[in-house]
Amino acid sequence: ANPWDNLRYNADGVTEVRNKFFGTLTNTYAFFALYANVDGYELNEFDRVPQEKLPELDRWILSKLNTLVKDVDAAYADYDVTRAGRAVQEFVGDHLSNWYVRLARRRFWRGEMAEDKKAAYETLQHCLVAVAQLMSPIAPFYADWLYKNMTDHVRGKARTLRSPLRHESVHLTDFQPVESAWIDPELEASMDLAQRVSSLVHSIRKVNKIKVRQPLSRVLIPVLSADVKRQLHRVEDLIKAEVNVKAVEYLDDASGILSKKVKPNFKALGPKFGPKMKEVAAGIGAMTSADIAELERNSQFSMLNSQFSIELSDVEILTEDLPGFLTAQEGTLTVALDVTITDELRGEGIARDFVNRIQNLRKDQGFEVTDKITISVKTTADLLQTALTANREYICTETQALSLNLLDELHDAVAVEVEEFEVGVKVEVVQTSYLQAH
Repeated sequence: ANPWDNLRYNADGVTEVRNKFFGTLTNTYAFFALYANVDGYELNEFDRVPQEKLPELDRWILSKLNTLVKDVDAAYADYDVTRAGRAVQEFVGDHLSNWYVRLARRRFWRGEMAEDKKAAYETLQHCLVAVAQLMSPIAPFYADWLYKNMTDHVRGKARTLRSPLRHESVHLTDFQPVESAWIDPELEASMDLAQRVSSLVHSIRKVNKIKVRQPLSRVLIPVLSADVKRQLHRVEDLIKAEVNVKAVEYLDDASGILSKKVKPNFKALGPKFGPKMKEVAAGIGAMTSADIAELERNSQFSMLNSQFSIELSDVEILTEDLPGFLTAQEGTLTVALDVTITDELRGEGIARDFVNRIQNLRKDQGFEVTDKITISVKTTADLLQTALTANREYICTETQALSLNLLDELHDAVAVEVEEFEVGVKVEVVQTSYLQAH
């Protein structure tokens, strides 16, 4: 808006931004601070993990960050603070918090400070400091708070080394530079596909009330080109982790998982073909599965001896699921989720649900992140006993438990629900955390 125009103020909009952006960014910082304090992590600006050794996920978020820097810098140069703010908000909400941190979470709390864990810390810290710099012209006080929290502990060393973090305020730093060598458009396209696939699979689970904690065997993805297959294969492990499936399989077309039919879109056909519309509509009704596949692949199709050419917008493609699969579609991207749950998968789902209950108990009872525990369980349900026994190692690893004991009698147990079973559980600390001791 022009400076002389009245400013429209919306209190609900302010609350929404506070919760969705500032709340999300604060939670992301709190996550970093929690594990950095536990590990005693301290950034060494001159001893970072080399770019070529970073996982795909780290290289992707750093590519997105540098794309963001370029876009925000251009927006500020045009005095378009709205565009700059929205770009930062999208990066924090859609990419940094909702994708990077969620998929990298396990790297922060598992194991010693190996190269992979160090890379995760360095990447997240770099992103948070950069976000503080990018938002500083439009959220100066919050940006300075975030910057100081991220850098105060290394200020002395930074001053000695004359590094960029030597300044006490974000407003004294140089604006974040664009590192063009980090921008990887193909990786960004691959990760965008991964996010789209994951969103479709999550939508299938939600509509059909299949919990994300329930592992499934596979998701099938018809690919229309070698480029798309290569892009998906690059981020296949991330897709499997995000949607909790054992395998991602690629098909040359969707004929093995979908029955497709096509209907004329008369609103589009009328203005385009006029009196020939009925003839074209009849030709559309006679299209085979191969014809439909060609239309999807090329976005157009010649029919009736090449007299007419139709486009995707001229038709409505209807799909029907085949037995054992549930499908979802967005444009030309289709996914089919194999929803057959074997006894083994059922047991793994129960184990994951049990882990969730134990994590909640840890939180409710005020345990530290580093506390080691023992878990005692009383249940008469054979299915639950089998699931806990078969997945004992996984459960202990995820909950930092030194033992998981199934008992006939258990005093002072807490009643919890795991799937449809009521279980008596007792969780006890066996090793006080370093933070508590000091």
